[in-house]
Amino acid sequence: MRSNKSFLITTTLALSLFIALGITQHHLQESVTAANNGRMVPHFEVDPFWPQPLPNKWILGSTIGVAVDARDHVYIVHRNDDGNFATQEIGIDNGIADCCTAAPPILEFDANGALVNAWGGPGQGYTWPASNHGIEIAPDGNIWIGGNGGGDSHVLVFTRDGQFVREIGLPGEPIDSNSTAHFSRVAEIAIDPDANEAYFADGYGNKRVAVVDVATGAFKRYWGAYGNRPSDDRVTYTPGEPLPQQFVGPVHCAEPSRDGLLYVCDRGADRIQVFRPDGTFVKEAQVAPMTVGAGATWDIAFSHDDDQEFIYVADGSNMKVHVVHRDTLEVMYVIGEGGRQPGLFYGTHSIVSDSQGNFYTTETYEGKRVQKFVYQGLRPIDQMQSGPAWPNGALLD
Repeated sequence: MRSNKSFLITTTLALSLFIALGITQHHLQESVTAANNGRMVPHFEVDPFWPQPLPNKWILGSTIGVAVDARDHVYIVHRNDDGNFATQEIGIDNGIADCCTAAPPILEFDANGALVNAWGGPGQGYTWPASNHGIEIAPDGNIWIGGNGGGDSHVLVFTRDGQFVREIGLPGEPIDSNSTAHFSRVAEIAIDPDANEAYFADGYGNKRVAVVDVATGAFKRYWGAYGNRPSDDRVTYTPGEPLPQQFVGPVHCAEPSRDGLLYVCDRGADRIQVFRPDGTFVKEAQVAPMTVGAGATWDIAFSHDDDQEFIYVADGSNMKVHVVHRDTLEVMYVIGEGGRQPGLFYGTHSIVSDSQGNFYTTETYEGKRVQKFVYQGLRPIDQMQSGPAWPNGALLD
């Protein structure tokens, strides 16, 4: 009898605890929902007519980098070698049809999407990358590009019109994440104009952030994940297990914010790590942490408000752009999904924002394009739905 009574008391207490926990969780969820419902987030619509058609029957290969200059001119770099096209795509080059031919690797568009200039490729005095990857515009208008192919252990600098300026690092060198003489398959480049420093996401071979002087190209410093000394040993990421103390890689972006922080994409671990400019680790967060293989954090761009309140994260594996709150690193909502139509993505690779708050994406693999997303102001988050940013005034399910 006593045993039955004890069982009844225990069961009643357990049931009360579960109910209390359920009520608490319900109230917590209500609190989170209420807090989010009062928040404002940026809203975008895709411009399906940007850019304007290319001349000369040109087409793009895997479009691997994008940058914006002070005039809001948009620069892209794509891979125009034969291996990036099907036989019929470049029918002119193959002598089988009257369309098409590969455009030069670097193209410049004005704010309206009209082509302004096109150039690039092998030349005198420098080694063109085996596989173009990443582009940045310096305050003086010079164009910086990297490469992630075999032997791409250097960065090139050109004038806006394609005149060779400088080669930084030695081409043809092996992986060495602690070298101060060369790099290894640099993914992205970003420039801090106040410090006159360039940050290299270094990259596909090396597993680090490297910093050089913009004026001279002189090597200044480097670091790995959490500010550790980087290692070339291969590490892996498994969802649910502790995050590796080294970058999984590729180290795919390293973007400085206006308030003196650096945001680094460790693509293989689905994470963004935040540092001070000297390599001191600040914080980290993951985006789509169940993503394996090619990873989720491919590139980032900041919103153009004074505080850069939001980060736009290009996610080529899941074919979308995550809108992330920069302070909390919380995903607010998602733009896009997989597909070929405007506002959809295939291999969302690189992203950049302009002075009007618009952002631009490039797509690698068979995506082979650049898209513009026009800033439509702020909206309450409870009015937003994740999906394609069609130009009809609202996101769609």
